Amino acid sequence: MAQPSCCIAAATPYSGAVPLERPCPVATAPVSRVVLAYSGGLDTSVILKWLQQTYACEVVTFTADLGQGEELEPARAKAVMLGIRPEHIFIEDLREAFVRDYVFPMMRANALYEGLYLLGTSIARPLIAKKQIEIARRVGADAVSHGATGKGNDQVRFELGYYALAPDIRIIAPWREWDLNSREALIAFAEQHQIPVSKDKRGESPFSTDANLLHTSSEGKVLEDPWEEVPDYVYSRTDDPAAAPDTPEYITIDFERGDAVAVDGEGLSPATLLARLNALGKRHGIGRLDLVENRFVGMKSRGMYETPGGTILHLAHRGIEQLTLDRGAAHLKDELMPKYAQLLYNGFWFSPEREMLQAAIDHSQAKVSGTVRLKLYKGQVAVVGRRSPNSLYSAGIVTFEDDRGAYDQRDAAGFIRLNALRLRLLGRRDQA
Repeated sequence: MAQPSCCIAAATPYSGAVPLERPCPVATAPVSRVVLAYSGGLDTSVILKWLQQTYACEVVTFTADLGQGEELEPARAKAVMLGIRPEHIFIEDLREAFVRDYVFPMMRANALYEGLYLLGTSIARPLIAKKQIEIARRVGADAVSHGATGKGNDQVRFELGYYALAPDIRIIAPWREWDLNSREALIAFAEQHQIPVSKDKRGESPFSTDANLLHTSSEGKVLEDPWEEVPDYVYSRTDDPAAAPDTPEYITIDFERGDAVAVDGEGLSPATLLARLNALGKRHGIGRLDLVENRFVGMKSRGMYETPGGTILHLAHRGIEQLTLDRGAAHLKDELMPKYAQLLYNGFWFSPEREMLQAAIDHSQAKVSGTVRLKLYKGQVAVVGRRSPNSLYSAGIVTFEDDRGAYDQRDAAGFIRLNALRLRLLGRRDQA
């Protein structure tokens, strides 16, 4: 079995004395069977053949349908062509599980990474990792593999998930091991081994994309200069807001215990509901985000995200919480949210701290039920109405008109004086 080179001394010695060594990424024990997260595209097809050659092992492929909008059966045909036994090709429809068990819990938290990013890629990785480990156990595999590069966040997300669920699993990360470090090298390897290469994959790809039912992300190449505007052709999930309908569209979303259950009064399953909101958001050009973010691995990257349905759902959920959450609970949730979002972004879905936060967040949602009305118009979504049987809003108390004694405004004087006490003491001292 061929072994890639490793354990190469670093060019710069540590403290001028003891040289640093890179840990060998490949264990010496042989691999008999590996489960590969497989899309059927160029990268993972090359990885499949490379695994067969480098590790002389049996490869099992797993392709997850997360609503990415692509035909997945060609992945099966390509795997068969590359010598994978039909019983070792797994293609699973995970759309409902993805939205119900991952997207919705995240939406209950109102999670936004760095205040903007709705975590569309991040939230998909733990589900893929979980299913890979399940399949590995089912087929008796001793390793798993993914196609994430050594510069990105996904390698961390996948592998933290693997280790959390199977602490002793062997992980093979080809992009950290092989010397195929360019698109041309991948294509040359594919042609050498008679792996079909789609015409649009020949030459330099203008940018890379990742898609699922929640979002599409685009990174690299034409997007690498953060000063340059995103070209129109990069957008695939949203229509141009300038060309969106000139008439606003109003919709309603019903919530039960923090989860959306209906659009315009029609009860829908989680995945179907998100797909409905995606279609509405697409038509009105909603959900575009041009972001320079801080990756967990230490570098900044520029990405363009399209999250049409998720943007609508996020704002609708905040709208129903405005009525139903107590101030203390609402403000505490807002304090916890950045930590929760960071955990998801960094790949710690299966960590105890994320589960602890999730328990608190889910507890807060017990009374978060009702209906939100939203206005969709030329790239914007606005909450324009909300109602709930659990509303804490009292028109009788908040009114500027006669509240018939519900609130004694004279009470505010003592309240203000108590809160001002320390400020008055400071002022007296500093003005002395």
